[in-house]
Amino acid sequence: MSDLSSLLLLLAFGAIVGLWLKLSVARERAVQEARRQCQQHGLQLLDETVGLRGVRLRRVNGLRMIERCYGFEVSIDGHDREPGRLWMIGNALTSLSLPTIQLLPHEEAVPGKALPAPGSNVVPLRPRTDHRLH
Repeated sequence: MSDLSSLLLLLAFGAIVGLWLKLSVARERAVQEARRQCQQHGLQLLDETVGLRGVRLRRVNGLRMIERCYGFEVSIDGHDREPGRLWMIGNALTSLSLPTIQLLPHEEAVPGKALPAPGSNVVPLRPRTDHRLH
């Protein structure tokens, strides 16, 4: 009986180590994806890390798959911290939530910056003033 309990204990320990390794690889993939999305959207990924916020089952093409949610913080202009989230199934990004940026009205002039010429395709932007995700 002692051999069977030792074997079960060893199998449980192996399963825990395997799960930990799999989640570590998934987290590293999430960090790479967050870094890529921040670069693509002109944001700065703060702390160069993500944290697991949740896990849920999601049905994809009739199959139930585990979807992981990772939270991270970004900066729009270097003077703020805004939350962001990404959802992944396996190595694939399924959803992304980044802070929004409000358009600067043309009536408001920013000191030291000229407004774009009328008819140009340049849109001046500024960070949001409220701290809610949309």
